Amino acid sequence: QVQFVESGGGLVQPGGSLRLSCAVSGSIFRLYTMAWYRQTPGKERELVADIHLSGSANYKDFVKGRFTISRDNAKNTVNLQMNSLKPGVTAVYYCNAPNCCRPWGRGHQVPVSS
Repeated sequence: QVQFVESGGGLVQPGGSLRLSCAVSGSIFRLYTMAWYRQTPGKERELVADIHLSGSANYKDFVKGRFTISRDNAKNTVNLQMNSLKPGVTAVYYCNAPNCCRPWGRGHQVPVSS
């Protein structure tokens, strides 16, 4: 069974930075594109960025230029460097492979003070 364990820092000031990491167990990591998603209160979970096995990455417009996704294929981890975080936007971040795996991990909450 695939498992996702997200981790990272805590409360961030507006404009600040934070780095999230996701440890992926199971064989999918070396086979699949990996992605970060986020869910804000009252909204559906949405894609933030994804990264192909080759390292080629794609970003949604609302994070483009501020976030960087990376992966370490030797360590089965996928990371998300978040810069210029916007105030008052608290979200729970999850990693997964697109259209892949259940269950999702517990996610990691990123509160940004307002």
